[in-house]
Amino acid sequence: MAQSYEEMDAVALLKADHRKVEEIFEAFEKATSPSKKQTLAHQACLELKVHTAIEEEIFYPACRGKIEEDLLDEAYVEHDSAKLLINEIEAMSPDEDFYDAKVKVLSEAIEHHVEEEEKRAEGMFAQARAAGLDMDALADAMRARKATAMEEFQAGKPAVTLTMEGDDTEKAMMTRSDDGAAAPN
Repeated sequence: MAQSYEEMDAVALLKADHRKVEEIFEAFEKATSPSKKQTLAHQACLELKVHTAIEEEIFYPACRGKIEEDLLDEAYVEHDSAKLLINEIEAMSPDEDFYDAKVKVLSEAIEHHVEEEEKRAEGMFAQARAAGLDMDALADAMRARKATAMEEFQAGKPAVTLTMEGDDTEKAMMTRSDDGAAAPN
């Protein structure tokens, strides 16, 4: 029997988000009407903005110092690349040049990112589990933040990058201290 959303630990919750976005991108590929494509693209963008928020604000900081630093740094940069496309897609209409191409590239970028996180032995999730992170506590925090993030992004908040030139990169470089409080690296 499948776990309910409230029973999922952090990794299960993030994987459920991944599957949901994959389904949306698959539906986009099959869609033929511009309005259906736009609805699906906006749905994918919303889900991705919320997902990146909970990863960047809760999961990734908990992983900092506990998993391979390069893997974590790459994840932030992959998020930022996706956010640039998300903001462009949300500002476009399906009849504009490169709309479908941008959604396709976003889909492919997310597919790669998911693969990096979910690899069995060396992936981020496997490393986080091996490090002994409290996946239930992380899931509780992520569920709470997901609700507020959904409201913010549904109200039109754009995706904000953390690693691009001019960004305040401190958030992306945060680590967890022994007491669980966020502290700069």
